[in-house]
Amino acid sequence: MSYKKSFLFVLLSIIIFSCDDSSPTASTEDPSNLMVEINVSEESRDISVKATAQNTVEYQFDLGDGSDIITNTTGMVDYTYDDDGNYTVDVKAFGVSGRFLRETKSISIALDTSLGPIDDTGYSTPTSYDGMTLIWNDEFDGSNLNETYWNYEIGTGNGGWGNNELQYYREDNTSLTEGYLVIEARRENFSNNQYTSSRLTTENKFEFQYGRIDIRAILPKGQGMWPALWMLGANFRQVGWPSCGEIDIMEMIGGENNEDVVHGTAHWDNNGTKADFGGSTRLSSGIFNDEFHVFTIMWDQNQIRWFLDDRQYHSMSITPAELSEFRNEFFLIFNVAVGGNWPGSPNSSTVFPQRMIVDYVRVFQDI
Repeated sequence: MSYKKSFLFVLLSIIIFSCDDSSPTASTEDPSNLMVEINVSEESRDISVKATAQNTVEYQFDLGDGSDIITNTTGMVDYTYDDDGNYTVDVKAFGVSGRFLRETKSISIALDTSLGPIDDTGYSTPTSYDGMTLIWNDEFDGSNLNETYWNYEIGTGNGGWGNNELQYYREDNTSLTEGYLVIEARRENFSNNQYTSSRLTTENKFEFQYGRIDIRAILPKGQGMWPALWMLGANFRQVGWPSCGEIDIMEMIGGENNEDVVHGTAHWDNNGTKADFGGSTRLSSGIFNDEFHVFTIMWDQNQIRWFLDDRQYHSMSITPAELSEFRNEFFLIFNVAVGGNWPGSPNSSTVFPQRMIVDYVRVFQDI
């Protein structure tokens, strides 16, 4: 029987039993023999939960990669996820009349959510350019983030960092492995938030004016994902946003038909009103989660140019007087947001955890 037919049959059964005086009582519906079968795919981290009980319609729950929930009218699954990859699944049973019967025991499942070996396939750029010198870089070769360069921004910010984002930023969601920086977005309950991630800045530790910035990264995927590699003016704390200026080296909005597109944008204050100017580019094949790409800007006193894998796709003159923000020093920000005004919220298709993996960041200036 097809899913749609099964659904209609269950729905019709609920209507009939709800209207029939002879519908089963709670005592005869009580699933005292409730059985829960858990199947786990260690390779894909898929959880399949199948529950049956006496006098109830059989129902199936699929939690794709530990996050997606598909239910029908006869049951529901609640689950929580912790830092160690443990999923606690609560199965609740309903009788054919649609009346809630009782909650079963909780079952904890330990899954391997480790990153595993990182495939270094993809575009790369050199460590030197003619006529330029490397003034700062981080190759992420250590075992811990170098806090001489980087700050952790913690919490939910003001109004979800100004965008109604859904994540709580934590230090725990950042790691270094095999010479890569990993920022991981997770679906987990933490401090009254359903998601966690990380946001890193070089504010007051590395700030610069002009240059070529290369960042090699693999991006996350999924509805509601919002990875960004960007910069704010170093006077942000004094003048606020957008008066400080913002340069988005790369932003991507996760979800169907979006994950092969990245955006490069500048934001500034125009007589008390936020102004922006941006461009975008699309991959000829695949998505940005498949392999490494290099996101670049070339910024001088006259213009900002945006590149993907050394191909320019956008430019902006900054010579007008009202664009003076972009002739000051800036600092770097790396983050993976979850939800917010632009991407919207994750949905049942969004798989967690999601990761942005950064191989290096390099800043060059003219000799």
